[in-house]
Amino acid sequence: MSWLRLRWLPLAVLVAATATLFASIAWTAGGATAWPTSGIVAPVAPVDGPVRDLDDAERAAERFAEQWGLGVGEVMRFDNGFYAELVDSAGNGATEVLIDPQSGAVGLEWGPAMMWNTGQGMHRGRGHGGGYSVGATISPDQARRIADAWLRANRPGEHADQAEAFPGYYTLHTLRGDRVAGMLSVHATSGAVWYHSWHGRFIDMLDHSDAG
Repeated sequence: MSWLRLRWLPLAVLVAATATLFASIAWTAGGATAWPTSGIVAPVAPVDGPVRDLDDAERAAERFAEQWGLGVGEVMRFDNGFYAELVDSAGNGATEVLIDPQSGAVGLEWGPAMMWNTGQGMHRGRGHGGGYSVGATISPDQARRIADAWLRANRPGEHADQAEAFPGYYTLHTLRGDRVAGMLSVHATSGAVWYHSWHGRFIDMLDHSDAG
């Protein structure tokens, strides 16, 4: 993995995140089972940097999203960098990206956005007809219950917020009380869980979904 140049992730954090991915426990509706994961990191596309705040991160994500005819939804800041949702013209979730605060580089988030996304990921168009169809056999409410079961077993004290649909999977904030603590995804057909261990501590977010 010497080709990776992710300056905003210290080596120790990157190694820990990769190890966590491989050691992840995936939960299905029928119980716990091992889920194969990957430490592959999406290539990034450099844009103007650095990214100092949520507004900068949103602009960087917008420049990246324009290449695919998409817009930007929620933007979040963690102590390891910035995260953004990309959405289609109807406001449906299309994929998730990471933004490097030092260079302003933007790329697909590794994990579910790369491996599970049937619209923009490595397996786009497979199994669910491509496009932006979630292809779910698991409902948003079921995804939330699966997430809560995983959190009770693995991160006591946290619970899941509402499930946001992406092609092939759902992503949910994890909450401690009423404050965001982290993020995880649930596969829309198998119910497998993938915790986003690479973000670090949540700092702040920008969300226009409730704007009048």
